[in-house]
Amino acid sequence: QVQLVESGGGLVQAGGSLRLSCAASGSISSVILMSWYRQAPGKQREVVALITSGGRTNYADFVEGRFTISSDNAKNTVYLQMNSLKPDDPAVYYCNAQIRSRRTCAEGNYWGQGTQVAVSS
Repeated sequence: QVQLVESGGGLVQAGGSLRLSCAASGSISSVILMSWYRQAPGKQREVVALITSGGRTNYADFVEGRFTISSDNAKNTVYLQMNSLKPDDPAVYYCNAQIRSRRTCAEGNYWGQGTQVAVSS
């Protein structure tokens, strides 16, 4: 069984910063990639950023250079450093990972529980 446990999030002033983290645990053989999504009320879930086990990263256009995704492969943990937060950034942010199971050797896609990010202005 694989679980993704998130931490971080909260209320921040516009222009402020937060760092989200997500740790994968369980029967893991390897992590193919980890990513962050977000979903605001009444809107579809959308990709924020992703990082592969090899360190390749991609960002959504709306990030505009403000966010940085990073990972600690030894700990199966991914981070999202969010700076210069804007009023349109508030959402539930979800960790997602594509993971090969140690038990079954099959790849699976997993989601964290989500963490709320709120921006005040």
